[in-house]
Amino acid sequence: MAGTIKSKASYTFSVIGVSLVLFLLGTMGWIVINGKSLAQVVKEGMAVQIDFHDNVREESINQMKSILDKQPFTKKSRIITKEEALKMQSELEGTDIAGFLGYNPLFASIELNLHNEYVNKDSIEKITLFIEQSNVVNRVSYPKTIVNQMNENLNKISIILGIISIVLILVVIVLIDNTVRLAMFSNRFLIKTMQMVGATRWFISKPFDQRAVINGLISGVLSVLGLLLVKYAAEMTVPELKALSNPILLSLLMLGMIVAGILISLVSTHRSVVKYLKLTVDDLY
Repeated sequence: MAGTIKSKASYTFSVIGVSLVLFLLGTMGWIVINGKSLAQVVKEGMAVQIDFHDNVREESINQMKSILDKQPFTKKSRIITKEEALKMQSELEGTDIAGFLGYNPLFASIELNLHNEYVNKDSIEKITLFIEQSNVVNRVSYPKTIVNQMNENLNKISIILGIISIVLILVVIVLIDNTVRLAMFSNRFLIKTMQMVGATRWFISKPFDQRAVINGLISGVLSVLGLLLVKYAAEMTVPELKALSNPILLSLLMLGMIVAGILISLVSTHRSVVKYLKLTVDDLY
């Protein structure tokens, strides 16, 4: 009876320990996912400005917009008329530009937002050359310095997060393995006794492996619930985080947490059983 109680306590501590470690890994994964979504939002918020020659007909501008909307690099586009451009610039500078100059010096334009994979120097230069082929286009401009610095910084952050993630995954595997092996330590005499009465290795390991799968599943589910709780609390505190949510990647992350809990628990448990089967009785003490 005492051995059974001790075994159940060991399994309980094992489940809790594995859950906490998986929760730590899941939280890091959620941060990485949000970082990737944030980078995408920032990139797609950067606009390429396409200015037209003065007195270009509205039909020509609409035709250019239609051509751009069909291109794979276009996230969205918006026409800014001469009047809208004048209003925005006047509000920005806090003065009546047309009243001061006696005319509207600004041009009609298209504000073009690109898909995030196209927001880099090489791609934008090719897109600029493509747009400048039109004889109604006066100038194509974009914040070159910002684009270059943004991509450099994002690459550095991605490398740092990648290294941290790899190290964390290795730490998680080691911690879960040690946690499960400690839980199996209390069963070493039971394993050896079954072997001594003639039970086969498969017969001995089967119930422990089944228990490991169940414990791994419980640990994975508990860690997922913990992650969802943290996500909910974070989004209640910072509502803007909801815009960064990626349901597909988040679902894959949670599935990975559950699968990792099951696989690592199963492998660690089976290794422990095999280890104790190879030891002598004296070695168990």
